[in-house]
Amino acid sequence: MASESSPLLAYRLLGEEGTALPLNGAGAPGGASARKLSTFLGVVVPTVLSMFSIVVFLRIGFVVGHAGLLQALAMLLVAYFILALTVLSVCAIATNGAVQGGGAYFMISRTLGPEVGGSIGLMFYLANVCGCAVSLLGLVESVLDVFGADATGPSGLRVLPQGYGWNLLYGSLLLGLVGGVCTLGAGLYARASFLTFLLVSGSLASVLISFVAVGPRDIPLTPRPGPNGSSLPPRFGHFTGFNSSTLKDNLAAGYAEDYTTGAMMNFASVFAVLFNGCTGIMAGANMSGELKDPSRAIPLGTIVAVAYTFFVYVLLFFLSSFTCDRTLLQEDYGFFRAISLWPPLVLIGIYATALSASMSSLIGASRILHALARDDLFGVILAPAKVVSRGGNPWAAVLYSWGLVQLVLLAGKLNTLAAVVTVFYLVAYAAVDLSCLSLEWASAPNFRPTFSLFSWHTCLLGVASCLLMMFLISPGAAGGSLLLMGLLAALLTARGGPSSWGYVSQALLFHQVRKYLLRLDVRKDHVKFWRPQLLLLVGNPRGALPLLRLANQLKKGGLYVLGHVTLGDLGDLCASASQAAGITGVSHCALPGPFSHLSIAESGTLLPWGFRS
Repeated sequence: MASESSPLLAYRLLGEEGTALPLNGAGAPGGASARKLSTFLGVVVPTVLSMFSIVVFLRIGFVVGHAGLLQALAMLLVAYFILALTVLSVCAIATNGAVQGGGAYFMISRTLGPEVGGSIGLMFYLANVCGCAVSLLGLVESVLDVFGADATGPSGLRVLPQGYGWNLLYGSLLLGLVGGVCTLGAGLYARASFLTFLLVSGSLASVLISFVAVGPRDIPLTPRPGPNGSSLPPRFGHFTGFNSSTLKDNLAAGYAEDYTTGAMMNFASVFAVLFNGCTGIMAGANMSGELKDPSRAIPLGTIVAVAYTFFVYVLLFFLSSFTCDRTLLQEDYGFFRAISLWPPLVLIGIYATALSASMSSLIGASRILHALARDDLFGVILAPAKVVSRGGNPWAAVLYSWGLVQLVLLAGKLNTLAAVVTVFYLVAYAAVDLSCLSLEWASAPNFRPTFSLFSWHTCLLGVASCLLMMFLISPGAAGGSLLLMGLLAALLTARGGPSSWGYVSQALLFHQVRKYLLRLDVRKDHVKFWRPQLLLLVGNPRGALPLLRLANQLKKGGLYVLGHVTLGDLGDLCASASQAAGITGVSHCALPGPFSHLSIAESGTLLPWGFRS
């Protein structure tokens, strides 16, 4: 197990020899040379790309078309309210001290202990692995929608062969590209993400300009088969330009059948799709091991990214409601291409967001896996993931994660796993809120974050919101995830973990015991509830065990203090007391067996032992 001789080492405030380490975590494994990323490249860019994903291009019409503008804005506010509560907790923990690699896993495990932290960390890792596979399969499907031999859209080029084997080949080739970028290090990943960010920003800018510059037009829709296999006449959606009557028609909800799945939509199903695209707030925190100053970069970058994406989503909701009729929004989720001044730029944006989301998930998964392996929670199973390059890049963890993603790609279709991935993310978010809530309730003296825009109310509300959202999106996946977390926690408890990390549960117990002791009022004592308070003085506790047992039976749940008087110098008192009791190898005056603790005040004073009943 990882050895940390002082509780302060859990936050890396002291080195192994007691020397102070800088708060940017330069003393962490990998050295300062591994910490090269700035706030913008290391946090803002990956978080923005993860929160946009492919939803910003292919699901704006789906949300507004089915839910209407008013309910769509309400969904967005609820989703970002939940995310904002978690962001406040992340900011508080990140500004409380040095943050090492592993992001959310490091924050949770060093607060709630290795059992809970390790189980949630592994679930968060699996969520990133499956999220990478989902993004790659979504990218393959987006490419085949235009270039596939079986493309049904009006503008399909039909040049790429399709089928299970071909789709797996395309996904594996794209995974090789993503894995190659991540294996070469965080620096190349940051540069690739920045290039992707520029492409996505340019594509979004062209879409926003097209809403204003393009005049009204009729857009052909994908033909639907009629009854008995007959073909229906061509149908058209209408881009009306800015029109008040169009906005009025799009204000209220109009849930209908989803033309891609044939399922009837409702508030919960539409909200789940929207929320799936916003669960990327940990993308920057996952890069904590490569950030120059994670305690500053994580809160600042995450808040900027959340605010920016919220503004873009609101703007796109309003523009779509003003200019597109309900038929176009519900029957063509990729209508951005049809109204764009240059449609290929929208395709570039779609492909870039999917590729960047897969890169973010893969490199985030590798950092979490490396942190789990370094803490040695799962033994030899994750031991290969400890290997790093001379520059501190955990390339072995990247290859490990690449192999797991390749296995998940064999499933071919991961629509059913999309809800599971989101639930796993929500479990991690709830655990971060719970960690911050526990530290705040325990009034831990080492919990003094410089970020103060949070309270236990926001943490508690964040935990409740995440749990509620889990069961709203998928009750089965939510129950299964909690069961899996319990099994993993039981496994880690049986195996044993590093006790030097500390458990916030002990701080909570102390805080509650102290609070209720102070509330005791001697004026309210009554003979009906009297409990004996015993003080037993003996010459040698080892030679008076029958008397000790008698007094222990008499106390009946009361306070029982056992002690004897020793005379001598304070410096020699501890050792002499241990020798007098016939005990060797005792450190810090701790006595084994029935004697739990020995406290020394001054020379010639009573030395109490707490007796275990």
